[in-house]
Amino acid sequence: MGLLDNIHEPNDIKQYDSSCWEDLAGEIRSFLIENVSKTGGHLASNLGCVELTMALHLVLNLPNDKIIWDVGHQCYTHKLLTGRREGFETLRQFGGMSGFPKQAESDTDVFDTGHSSTSISAAIGMAKACELKGEKKAIVAVIGDGSFTGGLTYEALNNLGRLKSSCMIVLNDNEMSIDENVGGMSNYLNKIRVGQTYNDVKSGVEKGLLNIPGVGEPIAKLVKRGKDSIKGLLVPGMFFEDLGITYIGPIDGHDVDSLVDTFIAALKLKRPVVVHVKTVKGKGYRYAEKHPKYFHGVKPFDIKTGKVLEKQTKMTNTGVFGRKMLALGEEYPNLIAITAAMASGTGLDKFSNVYPKRFFDVGIAEQHAVTFAAGLAKEGMIPVVAVYSSFLQRAYDQILHDVCLQKQHVVFAIDRSGLVGEDGSTHQGIFDTAYLCNIPGMTVIAPKNRYELTKSLEYAMEFDGPIAIKYSKGNAFYGLKDNLAPIEYGKSEIIKKGKKIALIAVGNMVEEASKVYDELKSEGVEITFVNARFVKPLDTELLDELAKEHEVIITLEEHVYQGGFGQMVSSYYMQRSKEYPGIAVRNIAINDTFVEHGSVAQLRKMLGIDNESVLGIIHEYL
Repeated sequence: MGLLDNIHEPNDIKQYDSSCWEDLAGEIRSFLIENVSKTGGHLASNLGCVELTMALHLVLNLPNDKIIWDVGHQCYTHKLLTGRREGFETLRQFGGMSGFPKQAESDTDVFDTGHSSTSISAAIGMAKACELKGEKKAIVAVIGDGSFTGGLTYEALNNLGRLKSSCMIVLNDNEMSIDENVGGMSNYLNKIRVGQTYNDVKSGVEKGLLNIPGVGEPIAKLVKRGKDSIKGLLVPGMFFEDLGITYIGPIDGHDVDSLVDTFIAALKLKRPVVVHVKTVKGKGYRYAEKHPKYFHGVKPFDIKTGKVLEKQTKMTNTGVFGRKMLALGEEYPNLIAITAAMASGTGLDKFSNVYPKRFFDVGIAEQHAVTFAAGLAKEGMIPVVAVYSSFLQRAYDQILHDVCLQKQHVVFAIDRSGLVGEDGSTHQGIFDTAYLCNIPGMTVIAPKNRYELTKSLEYAMEFDGPIAIKYSKGNAFYGLKDNLAPIEYGKSEIIKKGKKIALIAVGNMVEEASKVYDELKSEGVEITFVNARFVKPLDTELLDELAKEHEVIITLEEHVYQGGFGQMVSSYYMQRSKEYPGIAVRNIAINDTFVEHGSVAQLRKMLGIDNESVLGIIHEYL
């Protein structure tokens, strides 16, 4: 029986003394590698913070004390140490354990996270609430150096320095987010990494002065009184200290003894503290250490070789976008590519290699990315902002105020639009139509297949004003190649003409709708099959035409109903109810809910937007 076998509840790790810690860390790593190789998941980040998590669990009393995991995909060891070992075979599977902290799973998961840079703000709020209630709880935020490129982090630090609340921030520094870290904060941390810490320097200086006969002691006292000046002289930047936050580190993030001692000392200070912990992403598995980007979020893989078991046979939409950007980069010398810490995730890594001067990774800073793009557009550039749908939500005001209000020609390439599957509720891209289409001046295209995605990008280059192209995660749809009407502003595409019922599908749901059409045709029923293409503006001419020739209009989209394409179509017909009194409109979309993790196929079926569910609805009308 291993050490991990005796951990069933929070705080069970405390039964082991320091002689067992190294073996326990090894068991945890072996367990994570074995299980993630079967289910897929965020491996490298979790391997990198095993000892860090162990130390926190040894020092804290859970669930009374609170740990907020920034982003949260590094919480696997935390889940193991809180008694959830038995659930790991269902990690990220439909109905199984989430790959992120979930309050519904355990009272030791105190804050649901999935997007970066939020933990310090949440921790300050909890700490202040404990102060106001007179409760004694240790509040800890664990945040990666990648998240320090997000603006919310600095808003929180600024406030923390002012509030002076007792809160410990563990800066897990592995020099990575998804891609390598960039920017000024990364450079600042680099200086600290290679320099001697303030605490070591101060201690050394004081000891050295005290050894000087006669004059050493008074000089040491003088130096101690002027310690703020000494900090500035001896340490490269004192960013945290200048904000009123005590800085400790950097320390070895794989030395449990040192971590435990440091955390105990930091919590005793009863004031804001940053503990800078240096870790290795992918620690303990040579393939993950060598390729941390690849093993950041990995599919099931062979442990011996490190190779993913399921081979990618088709090009993904991300790949289609990346390849087209390369071609457009040659054609348009003023084309600029911008991403937010995900060059490889959005397919811009090749563009960055070929056109490094026209590629900008701004870090986890979506708000800045959008306004930066607006400034570029103002001076005649064509900026393409490539970002995941769920992360672009963070830049809503910048899209509205800095791009659309000023009619800037900024192209938004929105990856992961629709259901993304195993990452769950924090990553599902099912809100973009709603948050984009309510902004005046915004144009939104949802390509039906890989060919239309390519043509949409060509169209966007020559467009005048803000334009967004949204496409799904995963394999690109190769079907309906012969159905590719030229892209005209605001015009949908009639793929097949039929009778009585018109099915209008949006973007990635055209593939699902094509299955519906083929099945109905085999039954001798021919409906009208429409590719919406433009989510905004609506093709009102086509809607008028369909209403005159059909009894039922059905819309199909992988998006929430509220603010979705279907609701806009329903609203249009409602305002013209006197003209079309007999028309029935049915919107097939996602109900007012957050969607948890599972495969896209499973989630579509659960939500009633898969081809079988659509067939059932159409049969009702037939």
